[in-house]
Amino acid sequence: MNKELVEKIIEYLKRLEENEFSQKITSKKKNLLLAKKKEYEKLASIQKDYQDLIQEADNKEEQSLFQAEITNLEKQKEQVINTVKEEIIAEEGTEQDIVMEIRPGTGGTEAGLFARDLFAMYNNFVEKKGWKLEMVESKVDCEGNFTLVTFLVRGEEVFKYLKNEAGVHRVQRVPRTESRGRIHTSTASVVVLPEAQDIALNILPQDLRIETCRSSGAGGQHVNTTDSAVRITHKPTGIVASSQDGRSQHDNKARALFTLKSRLLEKLQSDKEKKTGNLRSSMIGTAERSEKIRTYNYPQNRITDHRLGISWKKLNIIVKGDLEEVCQKLIDYEVEKKLAQ
Repeated sequence: MNKELVEKIIEYLKRLEENEFSQKITSKKKNLLLAKKKEYEKLASIQKDYQDLIQEADNKEEQSLFQAEITNLEKQKEQVINTVKEEIIAEEGTEQDIVMEIRPGTGGTEAGLFARDLFAMYNNFVEKKGWKLEMVESKVDCEGNFTLVTFLVRGEEVFKYLKNEAGVHRVQRVPRTESRGRIHTSTASVVVLPEAQDIALNILPQDLRIETCRSSGAGGQHVNTTDSAVRITHKPTGIVASSQDGRSQHDNKARALFTLKSRLLEKLQSDKEKKTGNLRSSMIGTAERSEKIRTYNYPQNRITDHRLGISWKKLNIIVKGDLEEVCQKLIDYEVEKKLAQ
């Protein structure tokens, strides 16, 4: 556990108890956080008692028994802190599941290859976490590289882990097409949108225009045989979402609607920010979207997250889906930024 962050969280809870944030937090959330504060303090008190007992113990067997209790209490304290962290960065009006989009940026063919590599990285991470990935829409160029890929990710704590992947990702490597061994720099952008709760949107059926057409591109035997692709337009805003990679028109309609609702929620929140001048708790994935957030340097086997100012010399492992450590550090970073507000 990050001791410095824990100290900041405890200080935040103390200030919360003194009503310093009474107008910035709901009573339900405040009560939950203060209950966790009491739980943490109780665990810390019991842990201190066991530490005192170790000093008074006459033999190693007793010391070992007390130490086991201390270790168990430390794990319980960590669970309490993790719950508090989740509450601090929780998004109102959102569910766990998300829509992700990857688009190649500068770099031509190499950018398309990088977009495909990013998709593979997230797909592997999804499998490691036991989540579920559902394709919504994919477009490829004549060489088979992505020009766009949109997909849903469903599972426990999906939004918490992946929302900080939003932004511009940069790759530095020798392209497969480079004959002189020169290192090229390319980019791809990642968008992460949380699933919207219907209550937050109030979408009217008459506001939607739903069109069907034949799917195109890779996708199995069903492609081009039926009008299975679905395109949905929200007429008041002009926001459009489409899906062609589902197994049926029903699947594609559900996925397109999921994506449309997520994009509408993003617009609502963005409009609200412009009026109030406030930053959302997911500011890492929104306000910094146009900025370079991470660099993948293949010649040096190094991946650098520019928000954290941290590099890992194991790019070959991370790009295969080992994102746990990176995501955890970004969650802590987000908590710190939220506390600083």
